[in-house]
Amino acid sequence: MARAVRKLSETVSRNVVDDIYRCSFKKQTGVSLKYMMDFGAYPSGRNLLLSSQFLHKELPVRLAHRVTELENLPHGLSTKAPVLKVRDWYVDSFKDLRSFPDIQDLHDELKFTELINQVKMRHNDVMPTMAMGIQELKEDLGRKVGLNELPEIHQFLDRFYMSRIGIRMLIGQHVALHQQNPAPGYVGLISAGVSPVEVAQNAIEDARSACMRTYGSAPEVHVYGDPNFTFAYVPTHLHQMLFELVKNSLRAVQERFMDDDNESPPIRVVVADGIEDVTIKISDEGGGIPRSGLPKIWTYLYSTAKNPVVLGRQDQETPNVMAGYGYGLPISRLYARYFGGDLQIISMEGYGTDAYLHLNRLGNVQEPLP
Repeated sequence: MARAVRKLSETVSRNVVDDIYRCSFKKQTGVSLKYMMDFGAYPSGRNLLLSSQFLHKELPVRLAHRVTELENLPHGLSTKAPVLKVRDWYVDSFKDLRSFPDIQDLHDELKFTELINQVKMRHNDVMPTMAMGIQELKEDLGRKVGLNELPEIHQFLDRFYMSRIGIRMLIGQHVALHQQNPAPGYVGLISAGVSPVEVAQNAIEDARSACMRTYGSAPEVHVYGDPNFTFAYVPTHLHQMLFELVKNSLRAVQERFMDDDNESPPIRVVVADGIEDVTIKISDEGGGIPRSGLPKIWTYLYSTAKNPVVLGRQDQETPNVMAGYGYGLPISRLYARYFGGDLQIISMEGYGTDAYLHLNRLGNVQEPLP
């Protein structure tokens, strides 16, 4: 502990360091999709005030948990410049939130909403910056060491990114409740009527144009399911996960049949509406993944794609540039798990791969807080 405090105390005052450690011992409070929906359905002044008072207490606790973890990472990861940069963003946001006075009225609430929106923007580049730190670690340890041989780093990244999804969701949801004319059926970032078939079609369009840009052509994708079926979910999260899965299938099929005179087999996307879960299956005949390679697809920085360009894309939660970082699948699985779903990949080497995206349709699962 002393070592960690000394490092932090080189950049911030002793009081701030003590405050961070104090907050990091407090319990984080999780919320569910249903709770966010019910609470945000009536964004009255009183509800916005309550929401901002909750975030004023909760966000510093979540940030402090991450700062203390960023301080104490194994294999020297805490000393890498990109990781220090991320830590400093978290510390700055922590200080901003802690120095904001108690929220008494709607004037304070609006000021606080501006502040947390700035915090969210400050953290836009956390993922690619962390990826650079991990890349440096990988280079230090030599090419041979895969991150699946460093389970503690992998578990840290799972916790870190799950926490980030939660923080961004809470801030984004609060900020979105201030929209003057929300789209029909929307409560903040959540839509009460997401059509998985429609979201799939949009994600397919985006993934096929990315494939066209890279290869000059793209396999067909067929969608099966009822376009009128809807449920409550965050459409941007669903789009991101489906884009990632379809993009992987397109790449596998395209590369397998590139020099083949026959037409490449289409990818099939099936949407099933169950009582507890909405399940979306993405099936391709892209040759599959060897069984020994399956655990690797869930590790950060395992990628079959070429190395990506770095930084620069804002706004999107997981920018398309992440394609080469090997972040797509593990991050998509975290998005699925955040609201009580899951992502499974089942592969037949020599034939193809099926991805099963399970989404909890009851929305009653608490955030899985790391």
